Amino acid sequence: MDAAQHSDLDEATLPALVLIHGGAHAADCWDLTINAIRQREPRLRVIAVDLPGRGRRPGPVSAVTLRDFVNSVIGDIAQANVGQVVIAAHSMGGMTAPGVAAELGPSRVAELVFIAAFVAPHGSSILDALGPPLSLLARVAVTLNRSFPLPVTVARMLFWNGLSRDQITFARARLYPESRGVLTDTIDLHGLADDIPRTWILTLRDRALSPRRQLRCIADLGGVDDVLEIDSCHDAMIDKPDRLAQLLISSCHRHRR
Repeated sequence: MDAAQHSDLDEATLPALVLIHGGAHAADCWDLTINAIRQREPRLRVIAVDLPGRGRRPGPVSAVTLRDFVNSVIGDIAQANVGQVVIAAHSMGGMTAPGVAAELGPSRVAELVFIAAFVAPHGSSILDALGPPLSLLARVAVTLNRSFPLPVTVARMLFWNGLSRDQITFARARLYPESRGVLTDTIDLHGLADDIPRTWILTLRDRALSPRRQLRCIADLGGVDDVLEIDSCHDAMIDKPDRLAQLLISSCHRHRR
C-alpha cells in the first residue's frame, strides 16, 4: 500500500460495529474479540449491547419480549450517537438484528453479519423453529414458566466443544438466564430491506446450530450475499476471537467513507 492509500484510509470514516449477543449470553461474551479488534483496528467504534435482563440492563428477564430486545439495541445505537453501523448478531441475536435493521433502514445499516445465528421463518418463533437439543430446553423453560441459566454441562457440550480450560473458565463466568417470552415471540422479516448487504459466518464445529441447520436459517432469512467459514464451536467469539475480529473489521472496512 502506497502513501496515498495510507492517507485515504486514515481519513476514511468507518461505520460503528454493533455486537448483539445470543441467548444465555451478555455483552461480556465479546470481550476477547473486542480486545482483538482494538489491537488490529483501534479506530473502529465498537458497541457491544446488553440485551434487557442482564449485564448493564438488569431486571426481571422473564417479562422481556423480542420487541424489548429490538428497542434496547436501537436505544443503545442512538445513545452512542453514531451514524452508519455494521450490525453483527450471534446465535439468538439473529432474531433481534432484522428488527433493528428494519427500523434503522439501509441509510444507517451498512451491513448485517450473522455469526452462527438462528433466524426463524417469517411469522415463526424460536420455539416453533428451533430443532433439538436446544428446543427441548426451550420447551422446559416455557412449560415451567420461568427463566433459568443454561446448565454448564449443556453449555460445554453444545456451545464450548473444543475450548481450552482457560476459555471454558472465561465462558462459565458469562452465562445468564434467558427470557422465556422471547422464545415464543414471532419474528417479522418483511420490513428488512433487500438492499442491506448480508454476510453469514458459518461455524464448522457447531453442535448447537450445525452448519446444515445454519444453511436452513440462511434460506429462512431470504439468503445472504456471502458465506464465510470459521473453524470454531458455537461461541466463535471465545474460540477464535482473532479470526472473528479480522472478519468483522473487514466488513466495516468495506463500507468506510
